[in-house]
Amino acid sequence: MVTPIKYYTDEHISKAIIKGLQARGVDVLSCQEAGMRTASDEEHLAFANENGRVIFTYDADFIRLHTDGFEHAGIVYSSKQGNIGEQVRNLKLIAAVLTAEEMVGQIEFI
Repeated sequence: MVTPIKYYTDEHISKAIIKGLQARGVDVLSCQEAGMRTASDEEHLAFANENGRVIFTYDADFIRLHTDGFEHAGIVYSSKQGNIGEQVRNLKLIAAVLTAEEMVGQIEFI
C-alpha cells in the first residue's frame, strides 16, 4: 500500500510554508497546532513517528538524533531558512516522488 507523506513542522518553520503546502494539498501539521511548541527535540521526533509524519526542520540536532539511532518516520532538513516558495516546492516534490514508507528512517536534505 502506498501512503502519501504527511509533514510535521518544528517551531521554527514559517506559517507561510505551512500554508503554501496546505494550498497544494499536502497534509502538514505544525508543532503549535499539535500543542508541542515547547517539546524537546526527542519529543518532537517521537510525536512525529507515532503519528506517521515526516518532520521538517532547520535544526541540525535532528540529524544527530538520527545518527544516534532514534526511530523516526523521516526527516527533511534544510540548513537555511531560504526562499519560502523554493522550500514549498522542494517539500511538495519530496511528497510527490516518495511515499511515507520510503521515508521511514531516512533523511532528505533541501
